[in-house]
Amino acid sequence: MSRSALLAGATGLVGGHVLEQLLADETWSRVVTVGRRPIAQRHDKLEQRILDLGALDAVGDLPHADDVFCCLGTTIKQAGSQEAFRRVDHDFVLSLANAGLRTGATQFLLVSAIGADPEARVFYSRVKGEVESAVRALPYRAVQIFRPGLLLGHRSQPRPSPQRRLRPAGDAPGPPPPRRTGAPRVHCKQLSRGWIPSPSARAQGASKNERTLRAARRRGRRGACVP
Repeated sequence: MSRSALLAGATGLVGGHVLEQLLADETWSRVVTVGRRPIAQRHDKLEQRILDLGALDAVGDLPHADDVFCCLGTTIKQAGSQEAFRRVDHDFVLSLANAGLRTGATQFLLVSAIGADPEARVFYSRVKGEVESAVRALPYRAVQIFRPGLLLGHRSQPRPSPQRRLRPAGDAPGPPPPRRTGAPRVHCKQLSRGWIPSPSARAQGASKNERTLRAARRRGRRGACVP
């Protein structure tokens, strides 16, 4: 039975790869993207809704979706302030989650970050943890939260390495410091494939995500996937 997907963040590093996977997978017959910037990609089953995510709560004509993929995320430097960062990584995420419920979606998939904790002293990690808790409280049948470490892949706007973004403890901006052995690394393409099992993997009863996590454990570089 075909499914419909609602995707936010398709112009970003992870979201672009997730979009490719969704369009290539016959499981989804319709993929709707929402965001303020159009994407160049064209596909028969792709529908783009250009809109301000801050006004998503007022949008009442989104088509039915079964699965909502949230790849929204920024940095405090890009956003310009902690308040602006929270608006994207918390408020926009919750607006998308509620919009998904209005379309009839039963599953919400979110890219978060390693170290996310609503009680964290670091502002970045605390916001990530707060939005995770808020999403879990919504009446979705299933919520999948992925907490990758350092994301690898080509960025249109390169970000500094975690080592260069270290800040004193407290409410300082930025992600938590990496472990001494180095923050777990995962390529964004590998992450997107973990979200969307291939047809052959589904037939075998094991997803690429499971195989990826097993391989990461063997290498001693484990991220987190929170059911």
